[in-house]
Amino acid sequence: MSPAWWRTGRTHRVYSARLASTEVIDQSAQGGEAFERNDALAGEAQDVAVNCRRVLDANWLAGVRADGVRFGYTSPSPDHYPWQWYWDSCFAAIARRSFDRERARTELESLLAASTPEGFIGHTIFWNTPLRGIRRLTYNVTERHAPMTASIQPPLLAWAWSLAVGDPREEPRIGAHHDWLERHRALDDDGLIWIVQPDESGLDASPQFDPLWRGQTHATPGFVGLVRHNRRLGYDLRRIVASGSPVVCETMTNVLYSLSRTAIGRPSLTGALIERLYDPEAALFRPISRAGTDDRIPVTWAALAPLALPDLPDEIGHRMVERHLLDPERFWLPAGIPSVAADDPSFSRSDRGHWFANRYWRGPVWINACWLLWLGLRRLGYSEQADELTRRLVHTVASSGLHEYYDPYNAAGMGQHQFAWSTLILEMIDAN
Repeated sequence: MSPAWWRTGRTHRVYSARLASTEVIDQSAQGGEAFERNDALAGEAQDVAVNCRRVLDANWLAGVRADGVRFGYTSPSPDHYPWQWYWDSCFAAIARRSFDRERARTELESLLAASTPEGFIGHTIFWNTPLRGIRRLTYNVTERHAPMTASIQPPLLAWAWSLAVGDPREEPRIGAHHDWLERHRALDDDGLIWIVQPDESGLDASPQFDPLWRGQTHATPGFVGLVRHNRRLGYDLRRIVASGSPVVCETMTNVLYSLSRTAIGRPSLTGALIERLYDPEAALFRPISRAGTDDRIPVTWAALAPLALPDLPDEIGHRMVERHLLDPERFWLPAGIPSVAADDPSFSRSDRGHWFANRYWRGPVWINACWLLWLGLRRLGYSEQADELTRRLVHTVASSGLHEYYDPYNAAGMGQHQFAWSTLILEMIDAN
């Protein structure tokens, strides 16, 4: 792909080809107020693509740590997220691959530069901006001057490397990272990994965790106690299990882990995900807890995340798409796919929580989630629906800018602005 594609109008041409049908999107298919579809929408796609590059460039940070280690990464959002987040960097590198592969490689190499000799890479790396203030209460560090958190995020580095850089098997530090995960985060012989608190999934306050961690879910008063408990145990999975505290095998985390495992030539986890987490009657995947619970698990987008797996059996994929994803009362909403099914009792368009903290992933639309599900639509042959999802998201981003997340009905931008991983819309605009 030419590094200058964003300037040539290629996006406009590719997108225009997809807009050659009817003038107005059917309101029943839309799930709400219809958006006009015309040549202006193709122009929106071009404007969005240019804005994506602008935001990625504006959020770029680079320097040299005190010990001489060089780094360069994309800040998720300059006003609120100054550090390097593991999965944010992976998504930013994927978005950059279409126009700046050099920085995409630097982004991922910076994660590897922060890794320990054993292969551990933390959820958040602080580089030259130390952790201070109230965040020390809720960030997962084991000592005051830790260079990164002692917790993980969904391990998609190898997959991102395969998309944005090259063959991850040629980088031994990626193999060491997977060795660490297998030793320290797999409890059983099926290869699935377990998380010790909700934010390790990256989905923070998702209601799927409410029955599992109960009063200690993210952005609640009890969460500080959970952080302190896990800090005392060094974020060691087996010590936490022995303490009786819940640990969870979460679907989306293992989907991204499986994509990375196969990228480095290790066995897929799709079979294990189906055996352990798939509910064939509901046609959904559900997290499981080692502590156990009989409570109902709310239906979130993570229940559909295996659609991103290239080896998910088509029969399962089609059932999930037809019964859930394309249902306008559940996930097929006007501004994109919500993070919680709209008919679930836990669904909320608000992100308000305790202490003025936002409670993320409880209803609004996130671009990275939509992109992963879009991959499944394309693989399973739902090309018209994939294009329709792209149209809705382009309109959402064009209307509100690159925000952290969006209202699923009126496309209002929510959370932080200039949010880096929302530039994944580039992958959908130019499906090639």
